[in-house]
Amino acid sequence: MKETTELVESGVAECLKQIDRKALSPLDLLPHTDIREKLVELVLAGVPDGLPPETATDLQRVKNSLNQEPVSHLNVVVFGGGTGLSTIIGGDSRAESWVNDPFQGLKALFPKTRSIVCITDDGGSTGELLKDLPLIALGDIRHVLLSSIQLARLQEYYSLTEIEAAQCVKILARVFNHRFSEKPTSNTKLLHDCGLIGDADTVLPAAIFGSLERIIHKLFVDPRLQVTLNRPHCLGNLILVSSIYEQIPAHFTNAALISEPDLIRQNIHRGIASLCTILGADEHAVMPCTYVPAELSLRYTNGVQVTGEHKSSEARRGYPVDTVLINFCAEPEVSDDVLGLIHNADIMIMAPGSLYSSLVPIFQVPKIAEAVKNNRKALKILVSNLWVQAGETDISIYNPERKFLLSDLLKAYERNIPGGTGGLFDKVLCLSLKDVPATVIQNYAVEGKIPIYLDRDEVREQGIIPLECGIYSRTALRDDGVIRHDPKQFALVVRTLWAIASTLPVPLVSGSRKSQVVDPKRKYLTSMQVPCLRYTKINEYLSGLRIELSRNSHKKVDAIKQTLREILWTHKDIPMEHLLFVKGIQCIADKKWKRNQNWDKVFSFYDPEDCMVKIRQDQFSSNVDFEIAFLVALGQGLLGNYAARKEIRPLVSGKSSLGKAYHLYLKPFSERVCYFSDEALARYLILARMVPDSSDATHFTRLVNGREGFTPPGLLMGLTYAWYLDNRFASHIEYKMAVMKIDPSDLIPEQVRMKSRRERLTVFFREMVFKH
Repeated sequence: MKETTELVESGVAECLKQIDRKALSPLDLLPHTDIREKLVELVLAGVPDGLPPETATDLQRVKNSLNQEPVSHLNVVVFGGGTGLSTIIGGDSRAESWVNDPFQGLKALFPKTRSIVCITDDGGSTGELLKDLPLIALGDIRHVLLSSIQLARLQEYYSLTEIEAAQCVKILARVFNHRFSEKPTSNTKLLHDCGLIGDADTVLPAAIFGSLERIIHKLFVDPRLQVTLNRPHCLGNLILVSSIYEQIPAHFTNAALISEPDLIRQNIHRGIASLCTILGADEHAVMPCTYVPAELSLRYTNGVQVTGEHKSSEARRGYPVDTVLINFCAEPEVSDDVLGLIHNADIMIMAPGSLYSSLVPIFQVPKIAEAVKNNRKALKILVSNLWVQAGETDISIYNPERKFLLSDLLKAYERNIPGGTGGLFDKVLCLSLKDVPATVIQNYAVEGKIPIYLDRDEVREQGIIPLECGIYSRTALRDDGVIRHDPKQFALVVRTLWAIASTLPVPLVSGSRKSQVVDPKRKYLTSMQVPCLRYTKINEYLSGLRIELSRNSHKKVDAIKQTLREILWTHKDIPMEHLLFVKGIQCIADKKWKRNQNWDKVFSFYDPEDCMVKIRQDQFSSNVDFEIAFLVALGQGLLGNYAARKEIRPLVSGKSSLGKAYHLYLKPFSERVCYFSDEALARYLILARMVPDSSDATHFTRLVNGREGFTPPGLLMGLTYAWYLDNRFASHIEYKMAVMKIDPSDLIPEQVRMKSRRERLTVFFREMVFKH
């Protein structure tokens, strides 16, 4: 055990020093090669059976010294979002079983644990709130807040016994996790439904009960919040919102608050801190990484960019993620409290979670990564995810033919965090699979879940120490056959690593971090619109949209507009100016559909004569079909009235028909109503394989061989538009774009040219159509 020859005198150090003097160190009998992994294994699994009494005694002494290491005074800062963060803090508060043991996790051993939370979530109840209120995403904050409630604080603040405190948390979990899909008829009804009144009011401390009753009542009396009750929500999110609005003077309307960003940001801080204190958590237990609203975009290796965390999580582009981009509503600011927590931290932990929508958005906020790197005294740990995640970590950017490895995860962080990961962490905890039955892994594989495997040598080559630990819940594995992080086990691992951090000399790691490091001064994006303002503009547009239904249509105008509202809200990449070309939607009866289908089976189009989207009636029967039809026509509409005329002329040589020539004549620029400039339009037409006439700038042609069909520029625009927004919506065009997945051969020059055209077409849509 040469690593332990220069040990500092301490409880742990003295125990290790004594056993190191022996000819055969008892630590050599433990599994693993790294001494940290050995000691973690000793703490988690205990002394192995069958050892000589003296050896077992020595190991037990080491284990006792590790478990007795004082850590309650340490400042711990954890970065992350959602389930992964809350699980290691104190358990997943959304799980039904959480209330059976709510005071576990990091907060139990490290009472000075604080969380810095990602704020790019836009799904579920959080997404519904963003439609109405000028706030940051609060769902992950609410989730982590509940997990941060501490037994000692409940006992100190409210003089509760441990049993009373557990019962209190059980009621709070029921209240905060209560969901409703229909508008509550009254304040009293909502209090009954969530379990706050009835038997609960005799259990909750009067101060907590009174505060929650007041906060929930505000939802019904504050005009700024009443609108939230019209949507499906998680009550915990509304409680958090109401606590924030308690701090804001009533004369500030939601519309006024959009132009007073400093006011609302200050009061987000006060509202969260107030609720933390009421519920028995540290005042700074949960802090947003910034108070400026932000949204996530993922750019894939095929050039497509998808905006929105919820939409990104469901995207199945078939390509690895290349770049993570965060767009803010304004210059992103970090509070002095957050920077102070980081500066004073003794331990910093990067929690497990979605690779691209958890840690990366936090460290793209200016000053946060720099502050972490400037703290050189803290123990810094990254916690690896357990499983690959569809749409994010199911395909490796370095080798799409294989699954995601731990080294891929580290490279992804290195590539997407400004300045790289050097100084952010030097250790990574990953799941030990040696005790997991093969049948369990097989069952997960059936569900499409595959572990992220440790490639130890490659990770060390990257300058990171991999630590393989059994940090999953044995109880969950035994009772439910599932694998997830165990908050108790995890806290023990962190304490063990802290206990030995000053005991063992700093190890030499052969690798260095020289991968694709992002410029630390990279300018972040600040073009995002406040979500509720975009939603208002969508409603304003829809209020003036004409809907013309056929006589036998069973659809209602309001229902169609509601579907359109959700389409436009979901696809955040659609600029509002795209809608200016569409004045209405006309439903055409199936029997009256006269559109020529020789070239396609798309039952919608944009009519430049009246600026209406025409959709065949049967496409209204399914929301998915309607969405495809609308998006295709909306894309076509960007060309406006660009065409003066279109002609197809036969090509004949003697008596032989060689094919056809498609002629497109553009309207003069002065008469054209089109989204694109003259130069951009010409660029697109060339990408659509139209050949410009060198003698006439308004004339383009395309040759069509024999009886072959082709995709005219207008239809290609619409199909590619829908494909770019969601490739599941445009299988019509997917086969054309699939050539980008092929490794082209120099033996077939046309294949190379075809792939290049598709790539340039994608860039055109990203830059010229969607303005990314």
